[in-house]
Amino acid sequence: MAFREINSKIVEAAVAPGQRLFSQRGAMLAYRGEVSFTPDVQGGQGGWTSMIGRRVAGEAAPLMRVEGSGTVLFGHGGHHVHVIRLSGDTLYVEADRLLAFEGGLRQGTVFLGSQGGVMGMVRGQVAGQGLFTTTLQGDGAVAVMAHGGVFEVPVTPQRPVHVDPQAYVAHHGEVRNRLSAALGWREMVGRGSGEAFQLELSGNGTVYVQASEEKL
Repeated sequence: MAFREINSKIVEAAVAPGQRLFSQRGAMLAYRGEVSFTPDVQGGQGGWTSMIGRRVAGEAAPLMRVEGSGTVLFGHGGHHVHVIRLSGDTLYVEADRLLAFEGGLRQGTVFLGSQGGVMGMVRGQVAGQGLFTTTLQGDGAVAVMAHGGVFEVPVTPQRPVHVDPQAYVAHHGEVRNRLSAALGWREMVGRGSGEAFQLELSGNGTVYVQASEEKL
């Protein structure tokens, strides 16, 4: 596994010959060994097709290709970092949440309407995430960023999970999302419009939630 959490805001990645990592540009803090950093213009393992959707949506996060032999420390903006390990499944995550990920993972783009119906499109607009989201699929590790730390909430068929859209970070598994109105005491006492909606996740998987409603 390429990533090791140094503390809540820094991860260390091992780079070996014949392997590669991708990171958000500007995320490298320090490194040891013979390591090279080059801008990635093909959108990682997903290639040009994964880039096209994000470019159209204006949501492509600039990536850096990391290769060589050594170790690299990654962090960005003082945000909390959380490592997610995938075993053949798919992670849905906003592009600007990605700190770094293993190069063997296949990167793509999914239209939120196809993943959560028409309400998925609305969810993207309410959460400020746009209409597209990034997918990473395969076996490997992903380091994501969040405000205030990340906690994992299991989603089961018997127990769907309701999340504030502003606190949503990512999810994986056989999970569907649906946006619903959440009229309650928060709206009645004049809280912000964010609480007027809830993101309901159902199925079987995990949703990652940050301990804040701030955007990156």
